[in-house]
Amino acid sequence: MTSEMASAFDDVVRSSERRLLRVALMLAGNVHTAEDLVQTVFARAHRKWRRIGRLEHPEAYLRTMVVNEFLSWRRRLKNRELPLAKLDETPSTEDLSGRQVERDAAWRLLATLPRRQRAVLVLRYYEDLPDDEIASVLGCTASTVRSNAARGLAALRADLGATR
Repeated sequence: MTSEMASAFDDVVRSSERRLLRVALMLAGNVHTAEDLVQTVFARAHRKWRRIGRLEHPEAYLRTMVVNEFLSWRRRLKNRELPLAKLDETPSTEDLSGRQVERDAAWRLLATLPRRQRAVLVLRYYEDLPDDEIASVLGCTASTVRSNAARGLAALRADLGATR
């Protein structure tokens, strides 16, 4: 890899690392697993950077790699506690403990979904991607994305109804 290509790779890593970590965190629910996912993706991307670096949006390709890595990872999460870490949290006067309780509850519900449904909901509501982009990331059709979203939301609603 030339120094120019290495510099371009470093720039993309610096500019996209925090965003990819947030996506991985929403998918995995664990900071350490999210860091492992992103690190694995960066290692694979580095080896293929000659091709990836020529893409119009290499950051979008890296996000796709993170989602696919999450979906295919065979390792089980050893830590069943699912705290949702706060990135870029600024001090405020609001009730942080109440907000953290709500986030933890939301994450626990999200963690009950199958991986594909979870990935669809994270990409749709956290990354704010349209269905056709989600379909491209997941390698399926837009109707499959809508189906997974509908099933995931229905399961979340059922879980919420059961806990109230």
